[in-house]
Amino acid sequence: MTDVNLEPFDALVLMSFGGPEKNADVLPFLQNVTRGRGIPDERLVEVGEHYYGFGGKSPINEQNQKLLESLRRELARRGLETPVLWGNRNWAPFLTDVARDFVAETGGTKFLAIDTSAYSSYSSCRQYREDFAQTLDVLAAEGMPVTFEKIRQYYNHPGFADAELGCVRRAVDAFAQQVGGLDSRRHRLLYVTHSIPQSMQAASERWTAGYRGQHEQLMSWLEAKLGLGLHLDSELVFCSRSGAPHVPWLEPDINDRLEELKAEGIDGVIVVPLGFVSDHMEVKYDLDTEAAQTAAGLGMDFLRAESVGTDPSFVAGLVDAALERAAQYRGEPVDSPAVTEEGALAPGSGACSVSCCLGRLPKPEAPSWAVGDEGP
Repeated sequence: MTDVNLEPFDALVLMSFGGPEKNADVLPFLQNVTRGRGIPDERLVEVGEHYYGFGGKSPINEQNQKLLESLRRELARRGLETPVLWGNRNWAPFLTDVARDFVAETGGTKFLAIDTSAYSSYSSCRQYREDFAQTLDVLAAEGMPVTFEKIRQYYNHPGFADAELGCVRRAVDAFAQQVGGLDSRRHRLLYVTHSIPQSMQAASERWTAGYRGQHEQLMSWLEAKLGLGLHLDSELVFCSRSGAPHVPWLEPDINDRLEELKAEGIDGVIVVPLGFVSDHMEVKYDLDTEAAQTAAGLGMDFLRAESVGTDPSFVAGLVDAALERAAQYRGEPVDSPAVTEEGALAPGSGACSVSCCLGRLPKPEAPSWAVGDEGP
């Protein structure tokens, strides 16, 4: 596949979660996030303490702006003139407003989305498709019919994987210098991702390796590529659990695991935010603040690896995935590279099954390229 164009799409849309910009934004933002769940404002104010500790400003918006500019530069480098927009789920700029403005200004109606979640699950993939459906409905009612597609989940795309590999390598080198050399008896490599309910995990496994399995596949690839020669054990742990205490979520939580590791004789950890593409609140608070404090209280050495952010390999990989999706949509044969055993064309890759990663309550979603498919 060559870098010809992104036809028939009129614009790329960077789609993300969104975040508040100041203290006054925090409660309305959290009300948007939890709408329909019946959570009282008093509880939301408690949850918002994470944001208030940073002046009410989430780092995610600034990071999305940097990724937006990096995507534009990468398209320009390849001679591609497709506009790149930015729309959020829970805070300005909202997706519907961005799409409405684009249609009004240019007449373009076909959008290809890049979301900021690499793995397959309801909250990291399907919910974005539901957001697209809401925008479709609103704009159709306003006489602006539009269409949305999205790129595949890119956890195993070489661009994302290579960027992660660089992050881990740099962290390992820095930690070795920090502690005066690695020791497999005393040190551990912890890959961290956002926890999800076990029911959501089960739904993600219907047609793919699932949310957890995709992380583990990428971890295996990273371990093989690292070639550390030091037999440093690694494992997957979780952060950012929320919701009712009686609802089971993926475990172990990183803080609980740090306490267990200390009891097992581990006194230093390298923490890799494998489930996050940038240093947003889950990284800055849950890892850099909370987990780092837990480690310090236990007397453990702690180093957190970078997230991929705007790594050139990651950005180039996103553009490659967009070109791949456009070619698929045009019915052309494509090269869909992947570094893991699951490959790139399983449902969940953008060409999702209608039953992939279902949520607790079925909701309308934007149709996908392979809608109606029930598996590979």
